[in-house]
Amino acid sequence: MKSTPIILLLILSTITLNAQKTIDDRVDSLIKIMTLEEKVGQMNQYNGFWELTGPAPTDGLASKKYKHLELGWVGSMLNVRGVKNVRKIQEIAVNKTRLGIPIIFGFDIIHGHKTLSPIPLAEAASWDLEAIRKSAEIAATEAAAVGINWTFAPMVDISRDARWGRVMEGAGEDTYLGTKIGVERIKGFQGDDLSATNTIAATAKHFAAYGFAESGKDYNTVDISSSTLHNVVFPPFKAAVENDVKTVMNAFNVVNGVPATGNKYLQRDILKKKWNFQGFVISDWGSGVEMINHGFAENLEDVAVKSANAGSDMDMESYAYVNHLVASVRNGKVKEEVVDDAVRRILKVKFELGLFDDPFKYCNEAREKEMIYHPDHIAASLDMAKKSIVLLKNEKNILPLAKNEEGILVVGALANDKNSPLGSWRIGSDDNSAVSVLESLKEMNIDFDYEKGADVVVGETNFINEVKVNNTDKSGFGTAVEAAKKAKKIIMVLGEHGFQSGEGRSRAQLGLPGIQQELLEEIYAVNPNIVLVLMNGRPLTIPWADENIPAIVEAWQLGTQSGHAITSVLFGDYNPSGKLPMTFPRSVGQIPIYYNYLPTGRPGPKKAVFWSHYSDETNEPLYPFGYGLSYTTFEYSNFKANATNNNQIQVSVTVTNTGKMKGEEVVQLYIRDKVASISRPVKELKGFDKISLEGNESKEVTFTLTEDELGFYMPDGEFVFEKGTFEIMVGGNSKDLLRQEVILK
Repeated sequence: MKSTPIILLLILSTITLNAQKTIDDRVDSLIKIMTLEEKVGQMNQYNGFWELTGPAPTDGLASKKYKHLELGWVGSMLNVRGVKNVRKIQEIAVNKTRLGIPIIFGFDIIHGHKTLSPIPLAEAASWDLEAIRKSAEIAATEAAAVGINWTFAPMVDISRDARWGRVMEGAGEDTYLGTKIGVERIKGFQGDDLSATNTIAATAKHFAAYGFAESGKDYNTVDISSSTLHNVVFPPFKAAVENDVKTVMNAFNVVNGVPATGNKYLQRDILKKKWNFQGFVISDWGSGVEMINHGFAENLEDVAVKSANAGSDMDMESYAYVNHLVASVRNGKVKEEVVDDAVRRILKVKFELGLFDDPFKYCNEAREKEMIYHPDHIAASLDMAKKSIVLLKNEKNILPLAKNEEGILVVGALANDKNSPLGSWRIGSDDNSAVSVLESLKEMNIDFDYEKGADVVVGETNFINEVKVNNTDKSGFGTAVEAAKKAKKIIMVLGEHGFQSGEGRSRAQLGLPGIQQELLEEIYAVNPNIVLVLMNGRPLTIPWADENIPAIVEAWQLGTQSGHAITSVLFGDYNPSGKLPMTFPRSVGQIPIYYNYLPTGRPGPKKAVFWSHYSDETNEPLYPFGYGLSYTTFEYSNFKANATNNNQIQVSVTVTNTGKMKGEEVVQLYIRDKVASISRPVKELKGFDKISLEGNESKEVTFTLTEDELGFYMPDGEFVFEKGTFEIMVGGNSKDLLRQEVILK
């Protein structure tokens, strides 16, 4: 085996002799001895391109990539995981290239690696920042244990359109909540010491406005106002930068007609100049070459020029930089300083990860074996899953169910599914590793019968294929209906398959997929005592269920411990505390629907038709943002909001658990700026506190609103605070609120 190149050892040893030398000094010293080709190589990322247990490729594109790897023309690889595989690639980079610069290994660690937490949208429903951070810590620990040192998460896109499949990957519709959650996920991934062996570099994605794709279709065009861009889309990214996120991924869409990968305004003017981002920008998969389809770039050489000049530092799977950037520098289309800036950013992250001190620090087989599915990780996954469940309806307190109750019937294919509850974006996990609802019921010794009723999907389901919905096979209806006639209570587990949401999985209709609605109605016709458990990756339109079914539990896709979490709620071992991070519409025609809309000049209702409304549907959502019930009840009183002399508003409210059962409540604070230089939303979340109360216990909850919360961005990006009248609102969701006006003079 070839040793680390002598020239690199000399450089590194020289710069480490002086304790005052910084990482920046080390990076600068290394860049000085790099050729232009080696610099551009650091800007090139390849997907895994050969079976690492076999010989090196000798022909085709894979052979070319392998030669680039040996030449030092590969700065990063993705989708290479497992200590043995990572070590094999790293040995080539360190021992065969001229400078021995280590590779950084990226992977989509979205809601866990092997041990899976709930999908990110479900985690957001917990409103529990500490638990969300812990979830990211566990994901980082397992990822690092298998050789990964960089994740393409968190997704901090704000989206108001449940048709868009990737809503499952983010924190929902609200900028304030999404910002808080994004920061905690970054802290969880990166920890306090990025060079530790249980932390990985995080990526804030997708910069910017990807969640505003027209008609909810993934990869579709975006047309967004500058006011919405600055007030809704940018804040989570700005907070990510302020919390030292190491990388930012650009987006597939256009902003103001310019694809994000080639958008200088986004990447250079805002991200790197205005916000002083010190990490590097990675393109999304092929987003560079897709600029040709956008009609913005003529060919791959043009892609390389426009991407590099715009500030996209690393090219993922477009092959633009590795094939054309050197020539583009030499012919004057791209300055070498542009390349140097990108390489400096990339090398800095590698130094911060400690890869130059020990390129094989993530290649410990004993740690890999110990950390995967660690019991502590399983326990934390269960805790996160329970906190993510939202109780939507509970008429006559049908829930919780008694453990000794007789005559329980469980209906639905998803109740017996060990794969779908894992959700989408879990490419590192093991198939069929979720605990199913049926398994958990058996472990609890619950007396029940089971009928599938109908499959949700038919045929093969995987990460890359379109899911085929069961629209015809009702062969299981008859036995399910007959069993329902004899049952005392029925648990129906319905919803989306885990691969019906996620990237590339937009839906035009948001009802229960396939024939599940028919199954629900036929069961209801013979026995209305139904608890509906929903497994889904996005808000669904379920107005019929809301009108007819006495109990509805939003259980999302909860990951490894799905069944245990669901049954713990159904049978009262855990009192649900989740709150919706996205509005549930009554019909698709209401979309986009969100709570913090701008006021219209013609609000209503009015007797005449000339006001902003539908003629065939109410304006109101089915379930509002922030909504969620408990097995106990909470009362809000003693609400006070007072102005101070330093442009702040002090808010307090007393919350009382008026029931007997211990429970948690998310106390939510909203504001409205009544008159401003630009129209402001009818309400905006500006604070929340998740509290636990024993039965009949009360607690005073306080908030302080500063200029940061009371101000806003003008369309040109200037942040302003304007004095005047503010409506302050507190409550348990965005609809049912106590209100008070405060004047800041």
